[in-house]
Amino acid sequence: MSARDGGHGGGIGGVGTLGRRGRYEDSEFTLRIYPGSLAEGTIYCPVSARKSTTAAEAIERCLERLRLDRDRCYVLAEVKEFGGEEWILNPSDCPVQRMMLWPRGALEQRSGSGGGEDYRFLLRQKNLDGSIHYGGSLQMWLRVTEERRRMTERGLLPQEEARGDHADLCRLPELTERSLLDNLRSRFRQERIYTYVGSILIVINPFQFLPIYNPKYVKMYDNHALGDLEPHIYAVADVAYHAMLQRRRNQCIVISGESGSGKTQSTNFLIHHLTALSQKGFASGVEQIILGAGPVLEVRTPVV
Repeated sequence: MSARDGGHGGGIGGVGTLGRRGRYEDSEFTLRIYPGSLAEGTIYCPVSARKSTTAAEAIERCLERLRLDRDRCYVLAEVKEFGGEEWILNPSDCPVQRMMLWPRGALEQRSGSGGGEDYRFLLRQKNLDGSIHYGGSLQMWLRVTEERRRMTERGLLPQEEARGDHADLCRLPELTERSLLDNLRSRFRQERIYTYVGSILIVINPFQFLPIYNPKYVKMYDNHALGDLEPHIYAVADVAYHAMLQRRRNQCIVISGESGSGKTQSTNFLIHHLTALSQKGFASGVEQIILGAGPVLEVRTPVV
């Protein structure tokens, strides 16, 4: 960003000429807004602005210069320090006033990609659900997603709106008995009988066989952390198996539920996945031996 008072100063991410604070009121600045993937081949878009210019006005001028689709919604984000969090400006916020709070080193004229580059304004596209669309590489998308999650947990961003289908009940925006049951009911109607509660797996007995236990699923869930894929009994077995190998300690999986809830069948699926992992495709009678002893070893706790 550069300031100009009758002339045009040149600077990268800073102010070309530093005058007294009183002169800033009527001075005209050149905001350098970085559009990223929204405008391929454009590093930054210079936009004239005063201290009273709002973010909405700056975005409008930027869209006009870049000839971007005006039917879409855009926001202006401020980045402080390289790789830092992006702070979304409200439409009424004034970018020049935000810039004045930057360190002196970021305001001074820099050559190359010095400290001024660490402070900048970015143009971002806003999706219909209120989230921010990020272009670029997968690595950048993952970094921004993690930053957004942390900001949401700190209360700096609103919680995501409920969509009626959360794979983890811990992610429900409103934790009530009704929201829990509605979420489980919605997933069950889609034949998604598994739902996480953190590291706990809830299973609703469908009283029918579902085609989600074939060798393709065994391979799919091999060596994945909980939450990486759709909730499944194989995911729990896989995490326990690899934790046993890595930590060299015995692991325990507790299965509980009412009579007829499917505890025995869940145990069978667990053993099937564990034996498949241990045998790595080789035929073995170990699984049948363990399953055959299941009814004898099954413990039923009386209800008091």
